[in-house]
Order: sequence, then C-alpha cells, then structure tokens
Amino acid sequence: MALPQSHFDGYATTTVAPGVSLATIPRLAGSDGIPFVLVHGLASNARLWDGVAERLLSAGHDSVAVDQRGHGRSAGVEGDFEFSSLSADLAAVIEATFDRPVVLAGQSWGGNVVVEAARRHPDLVAGVVCVDGGFLKLGEAFPTLEEALTALRPPPLAGTPLGVIKERMSGHFVDFPPEGIEGQLANFEVLGDGTVRPWLSLDKHLTIVERLWAHDPFLAAAELTMPALVLAVGQADSPRGDLVQRFVDAAPDGRAVFLDAHHDVHAQKPGLVTDLMTTFAGGLR
Repeated sequence: MALPQSHFDGYATTTVAPGVSLATIPRLAGSDGIPFVLVHGLASNARLWDGVAERLLSAGHDSVAVDQRGHGRSAGVEGDFEFSSLSADLAAVIEATFDRPVVLAGQSWGGNVVVEAARRHPDLVAGVVCVDGGFLKLGEAFPTLEEALTALRPPPLAGTPLGVIKERMSGHFVDFPPEGIEGQLANFEVLGDGTVRPWLSLDKHLTIVERLWAHDPFLAAAELTMPALVLAVGQADSPRGDLVQRFVDAAPDGRAVFLDAHHDVHAQKPGLVTDLMTTFAGGLR
C-alpha cells in the first residue's frame, strides 16, 4: 500500500507511575482490530515502528509505539531498568490507552521486554510478537558480564556532525524506506551546534546490557499464557536459529518465521512485518 514518505503523527505523553511519564506515539482511529503496543530495542526509539504503525492503522489496527525509559523522548526518565519495571511501564501504557488486551510487539531487547511484560501481566496481552528478539540470552553468548559490556559498548558518536551521520546511514541502510531512515536518525538528539548525541546515555546503555545478560528468556517463555510469534532474522540451521527454536519449544504456543533481512527488519521491510503481524493477530480472535 502507498503511504506518505514522511508521515508522522507526533508524540504524546503517558504517565506510567507517579511522577514518571513516557513519550509515546499513538495512532488511534477507534478501529475494531486488536490493538498493538510497539516496543523498540536497545539504543533505539519508537519511530523505527513508523512504517509498521501506519500500515497497521490502514489494516484496521490501532497502535501506540513507546519510547522506553532512557530512550528517545523519554531519555530523561530514570529508573533501575529491571524487567519488572519495564514490564510495569508497558502495562500502564496499555491500561491508559486501550480497553481490551493487545498484541505486544518488541524488537531485539524490546522482544525480551515484551515477553516479560506478557508473563507478568497476562490479562492485558492477547499475543506476543518478537521481532528478532525475545530469545536473546546474552549469558550464553558472553560467559562473563565484562565480555558482554565490552562487546556491546556503543561507538562514541556524540559530537559527530549531523551531516556525517546522515551520510553514514545512507550508505548503511541502502534498502530502507524513507520512514526507516528517519527512524534511525531519531536515535539521536540534534544539538544547537549541528552535532548529535545518542538519546540513550552510556551509563544507561551498559545498565541495560547488564540486565539483559542476566535475563533468561526461556524461563519467561515457558510461563506465557498467550500465543507468541518470533520473526527471526537469519537461518533456522544456525546458532541463532537454535536459540529461536529453544524459545518456541519453551513457549506453550510458540511459532517462528525466519526472514532474510536486517536486524531492524521492522524499519527495513514494514510491509512484510505488518502482514505477518496482522495475520498473527487475526488468528487470536
């Protein structure tokens, strides 16, 4: 379906706890379809979901995308970044926005977050979609926390001119649609001198890596009471595919689709991801 190249509805604010509010991007038309809550990955932001959210709305599904604590326009929100706190944030967003259970969709680290949120707040969730995440188990990939912190330390991009960032993105995300590129740029705050800095600070980034390193997604998957779909990037016959299969086997009602795509497939191929997500939602009725 044809969509405006740079359509963006703007931010709202959702209170998730006393004195704590998150930036959200609602697309609400009072549609009859199951609504979606869209959750980004580590060092990302809600606007990576723009292309999917627009298509969901056209397909009859309202949605709200969330800037999690420390990210995007919620950068100033402090917290412990425990999965229990992040899950409570999403539960509060659901209760403040919708009057019925939703599909919780999360990418990468956000996939692990939505699995935990669904486990902890099952009455609010009709289904879970994990976009190249949910199955992430850093404790196996990196035997020590120090190794994980070193490997996943972000590059020092603060102070880089915006034009340089745009040029790098044009070269790296060559097959991304315009809204996908805009979403990537929204990972940065543009300063008055024309340089950028990531919305997510280094200390918060490393804290989240620490929490993810300790997380066991397979234990969480085993306690899900609703269907779960994994949209995994890569091949089924690979170490990553083995993790996906372990997650699917652990979940009482799990399934997986493997895609030849970028880790940010939701921004790269929003039409494909939307089709898979709406088909999944249609089976929840």
